[in-house]
Order: sequence, then structure tokens, then C-alpha cells
Amino acid sequence: MELEPKIPQYSTGDPNSFAWETARRRWPIIITQAIDDAYRSVAHCDDAAKRDEGKKIVEDLTKLKYEVQHDRVMTPIRDDGHPDVAAYNSELAQLGPNPTWLSSPWLFTECYLFRRISTSFALSTHWKNYDVFARQKIKTFRSSRPAVLELAAHYKDLMSQISGRGGTSSQQDVEAERILFSEMCEICLWGNATDLSLLTSLTYEDIQKLQGSEARKKAEQNILINDLPQAFAHLMEAKASGKNERRVDIILDNAGFELFVDLVLAGYLLSAGLATHVVLHPKSIPWFVSDVLVSDFASLLNALAAPRPFYETPSEEEELQGKVPDKLTDKQVEELTFLFQSWSQFHAEGQLMLRPNRVWTGPGSFWRLPAQAKDVVDDLKESELVVFKGDLNYRKLVGDAAWDATTPFTEAIGPLGPGSGLNILALRTCKADVVVGLKPGEDEKLKQTEGGGGDSGARKWAWNGKWAVVSFSKGI
Repeated sequence: MELEPKIPQYSTGDPNSFAWETARRRWPIIITQAIDDAYRSVAHCDDAAKRDEGKKIVEDLTKLKYEVQHDRVMTPIRDDGHPDVAAYNSELAQLGPNPTWLSSPWLFTECYLFRRISTSFALSTHWKNYDVFARQKIKTFRSSRPAVLELAAHYKDLMSQISGRGGTSSQQDVEAERILFSEMCEICLWGNATDLSLLTSLTYEDIQKLQGSEARKKAEQNILINDLPQAFAHLMEAKASGKNERRVDIILDNAGFELFVDLVLAGYLLSAGLATHVVLHPKSIPWFVSDVLVSDFASLLNALAAPRPFYETPSEEEELQGKVPDKLTDKQVEELTFLFQSWSQFHAEGQLMLRPNRVWTGPGSFWRLPAQAKDVVDDLKESELVVFKGDLNYRKLVGDAAWDATTPFTEAIGPLGPGSGLNILALRTCKADVVVGLKPGEDEKLKQTEGGGGDSGARKWAWNGKWAVVSFSKGI
């Protein structure tokens, strides 16, 4: 904790913060959904030993829910053999003698929650690799079908145009490339609108409203800070330098549709020559409900490889309702197959790589990475651009601290800012209190909008994902 910003962090005990809302309303729902999922799997389990272990996991999760709802003291994480146990327990000890769920730093407590869930499975014999959130992730990706089909068609057309353009580099072409880069990044930005840990009661109709080209056009005016031109100029400068290898790293956020749009961005960067390699950084354990695991990457590619069985087979819910999904057209299958073949080829040729690391599921902010994960930071210094996706990664970048909203992003990311050797681009739809880099008076103005918080002291405008920030920091 000594490596964190010297500014108070948001706390689950602050009634004016989204942390208060999260701990008391969202967390019990998330744990209940995990209990329901585990119970369903246990009920369909034929192996007696596995079934008994599953029942014990359900009991553990039920106990965890009770602890949260009744504001019990947080207890040390049981040793499940992973090296981050010591880091979590050391951090917990530094919070004082009896830290409770509803009066502790939000960032640590929420990370601790998901690490506790992971521990219940990690300590088992038969359930070690079980993702208790996988069903939700797959269900939401199926519900994203209209946006997936739209983007698949769009992507195939764009890749055809890029390959047919050859090596031309007129000023007009550069401007067209800049616009296309911005569009790809904005698609990637708003893909976060389906974060499952936040939208705990998302419906099919909600997803259709949040995704698709019309929704993106309407949302452009809601990007409060847009440093995409600086990021594009940086990549173009690297390309012009003649470097043989130019890498872009993406610290992933959510699976499903958001991973799909991350791959759209990665494929575009490689096809357009803005990068020669893209490294994707998924999580190592089920995390914040919808975060990407390596298995989610495989599940997505499998769905694209066989889109008809994936999209046309009724789900359990659809069968109960007597609904039959619409058939895909041959053109839609062709477009989805194009994506599968394109991304699989990049992966097979080593241009698209996966690099999971437990550092992304640690208990604290990224301010401590240079001191505690030097190997990771040194590796990222080899990248032309490190893209941090989503709200949690943004909170970790800036320490989830109560910065003044006008604090420059380059200052708020501390040791990862200028001079660090890291070129950082944060793509974040705002779903938490912390925000930096705004113009003077802008936060106050947004608070006066409908539902923005008014004079309550709460920054409610930043809670619902309506607004976004795209912030860049050059590492020199």
C-alpha cells in the first residue's frame, strides 16, 4: 500500500460513492448468480466425489454471500498454492485489525471478493478449472448476435479494401487511415457497454440498444477526452521509422462481444500495418464476472468456426419459452467464417498471441507494477502501444483514488506515466467514481445533468457507462 497514490481511495463505507451501491446491491447478486451456476452443475454431475466437492463449494459461496451482506470481518485467503495469496493477506493485514466488507477500500475489497470465489474452486480436486461465470458470458455473446453480424460484415469489407489499397500513402490515405483507426478504437471502447459485473439484469433488448453502429454514432458526443489522434500519430511514427517489429499489447477486459471487438481491432492493426504483432493479456482466474480467460478466446473462435450450431441451437431458456432462433444466411456464415480464418491465421503465424499473468488479478493498483512486477513492465516497454481496456483497468491505472477531476492522466498514473518507457492508451467507459483529465468546470457541469448527482456530493454521472474517456500517455 506504500506504493499507492497518497490520496484517499474510494471506500465501500462512503454513501456518496458507487462503491456503496456496488457492495450492498451488486455483490450479493453476483454471488447469488455464482451459487446458482455451481448448483446447476452439481445437479447434473454423475461423479459422486465431484458432486460432493461441488456441494461444499456451494456452501462456501453461500457463506461468502452471508459475510458480505452482514458486513463481517474479512478473513485471510486460504492457501490454494498460488503465489498471490501472500500479497492479498499482507494487504488485508495492513487495513487494520478488523476490516469489514462494507467499510474498506473498494478496489481491494472487490478484487478480494473475486479472489475468494476463485479460492473455493482452486482448493478442490475436480473443479479447479471451472469458470463459474462461463454460462453468463456465452449467453451474453449469443444475445449480441445482431452487433456481431453487423461488425463481421463491416470487418470483411474493410479488410478487402485494405488489401486492395496496396502500399499507397498519400495524405488522403493517411487521413482515411486515421478515421478508420478512430472508428476501430471507438468500437472497442463501447464494446465495454456489456460489462456483466455491472449490468446484472441485462436483457436482449438492452444489448441491442447498447451495441451496433447507430448506438456508436450517438455515443461519440459522450467521449469526454479523446486522445486517439495522439495514439494514431504515435503508431504512424513507429511505422515510418522502418522498425521490423512493432508490437501492440491489449490488456483485456470483458469476454464475449467485447473480446470480439478487441479481435476486430487487433485484426485491423495487423492488416493495416499499424502493428506487426498484437499481444492479448487475459486473466488467469475467473474475474469480475465477465473478464477474459484463455478459455474464452477458444470458445469465441469455436463459435465463429461453427456459427450455425452456436447461433441456431436453442438455449435452455429458449426451449422452455418455445422460441427458435432465426437461421443465419449463407452470407452471414461466410462473413463469420472469414473472421475465424483471419484471426486463426494470425494466431497460427505468431502475430496474435495470448499472454495471461496473475499480475492482472492482484489486490492493488498498477502503481506498484514497476516495483513488484518488473519483468512485466520490462516486457511491455518493448511494445509501441499498451492498450488498457475497461473501467477496472482504468481504476487500477489511477489507483482508484479521489483525484480532482482536472488532474492530468499522465500524473494520475504515477510511475507508469512519462519517463516510464510505457506508451499507454486507456479506453474506458465510466462506471466508477474516479475520473481524471477533465477540463475545469466539466465535472461540475456533468453533475448538474439529469441523474448526474447534483449537489449530493456523488459523481453519479460517471456510474452508468454513458460517458467515456480515451487517455494517452507517451512513455518518453
